[in-house]
Amino acid sequence: MQKVKIGLIREGKIPADRRVPLTPKKCVEVQTTFPNVQIVVQESPIRSYSDQEYRDLGIEVRADISDCDILMGVKEVPVNQLIANKTYLFFSHTVKKQPANRELLRQVLKKNITLVDYELLTNDREERIVAFGRYAGIVGAYNGLLTYGRKFNLYELKPAWQCVDMDDMQEEFFKVKKLPPIKMAVTGSGRVAQGALEVLDRMGIRRVSVYDYLYLDFREPVYAQLRSSDYNARLDGRVWDTPDFHHNPHLYKSTFDKFLPVTDLLIACAYWHPTAPKLFTEEDTRRPDFRITTIADVTCDVNGSIPCTKRASSIADPAFDYNPQTGQLEAPYSRPDNITVMAVDNLPCELPRNASRDFGRQLIDNVFPHLVGSQSDEVIERATIARNGKLTERYQYLSDYVAD
Repeated sequence: MQKVKIGLIREGKIPADRRVPLTPKKCVEVQTTFPNVQIVVQESPIRSYSDQEYRDLGIEVRADISDCDILMGVKEVPVNQLIANKTYLFFSHTVKKQPANRELLRQVLKKNITLVDYELLTNDREERIVAFGRYAGIVGAYNGLLTYGRKFNLYELKPAWQCVDMDDMQEEFFKVKKLPPIKMAVTGSGRVAQGALEVLDRMGIRRVSVYDYLYLDFREPVYAQLRSSDYNARLDGRVWDTPDFHHNPHLYKSTFDKFLPVTDLLIACAYWHPTAPKLFTEEDTRRPDFRITTIADVTCDVNGSIPCTKRASSIADPAFDYNPQTGQLEAPYSRPDNITVMAVDNLPCELPRNASRDFGRQLIDNVFPHLVGSQSDEVIERATIARNGKLTERYQYLSDYVAD
């Protein structure tokens, strides 16, 4: 088979992202599994895996990777760093016509770049095959408990980004035993929610049914996982239909109001479509029985399913307060009756080594056979936004987005 040279690019987006598509060991595995592939790593001072860690395993590291056929990164590539006539794989954040990345896609077309977006890599059932979602949930749940502890001066967890890895982070879990008998709701059932549940279970927090969560009191902290059918209903009163909800979310209404009087900490992990109902309204936050004091908005849809999330926060400054009386945002932990929100939009970056190992495993198992192997390339084709200076047929709807 023809030799393919793949370059791991240095992340150029600011703030810096320390994740990598392939760890040193995963690079070795790729070259062993696919003998026609050679991996070259671009020098970087910011990666969670150092240049030397790659060199120690015999992976070539150098500054110039312009001779590579395929270039792989994580975040959007700054337009001035794009190399013409190459094939790129990264998260472009363009398919929803995001204004910030309009020029990026324009330059991809101008420079005759083939762009394959990780977010669009799916199997025949339209399920995503690579994602950082699990670690978004892991760090999001941890940050939610950290935020709750700070708000009520119960304990001080070491921020996840200051931990070497997840093993180090787990050393902090024992501190949450100081929690009072609060109730926590986790929305969602995908990768993100599963990551959050993983943390709560490892912390020893008891899981209860939705019915018990709503109607029983407990002497210990508990959590319940809420699926879409638990807090949404059809507008016409007909029976719940999950596939229909995913295809026609505008035909549904929120029934989350029954959880407002019994929930202390909300960990929002469910994917939200802009036409779907919001969980609650800003007016709801002024209800006398509104009990939620802390929200970990892991999905971080600004002005989305959580109306208090009026902006994203950062790893360095992860929380802010929402004042229900004024509707304004204030400094975190400033008033006891404010709602404190954690809405970091790049949570997996806080555990970059773990997240990178997980992502690399998915790439090797689910993507490389299609990218450089003998399998059909329909998986790659579905995720290819641009080729030969033009949008592919599947993404023609972006024409007005990139038009001058």
